[in-house]
Amino acid sequence: MTAQKGSAFLLKIGDGAQPPFYQTVAGLRTTQMSINGDSVVITHKESGGWRDLLSGAGTRSVSVSAAGIFLGSDAENTIRAHALAGTIDNYELSFEDGAKLQGRFLVQRLDYAGDFNGERNYTMQLESSGAVLPA
Repeated sequence: MTAQKGSAFLLKIGDGAQPPFYQTVAGLRTTQMSINGDSVVITHKESGGWRDLLSGAGTRSVSVSAAGIFLGSDAENTIRAHALAGTIDNYELSFEDGAKLQGRFLVQRLDYAGDFNGERNYTMQLESSGAVLPA
């Protein structure tokens, strides 16, 4: 297995059409994804003192964090509109090896910052709503 470039880990947002066309969120410098799963414990007397978990049960979710330089792209403006309205939209995560994950996400947090003599930057947190599946 070869190393993959972080610059090829892209966050894309859908255009609202069915099927959606995905546009890359410009200006991102860092992108991070976490796959989370809550387990259902089914330990019983015959478990021999070891914890038993129920496969396929519990709640699964995907969290995405990203940070970058605000360029005023259409995708960035759409994300801001979703953050203000609390709406959920289609997003895609794509990787250098061609793998893709698609799902619906809520913009949980959107922060802007800037220095007097520097660029305006932003950070965001997305939380999945429903299944996130390979595309």
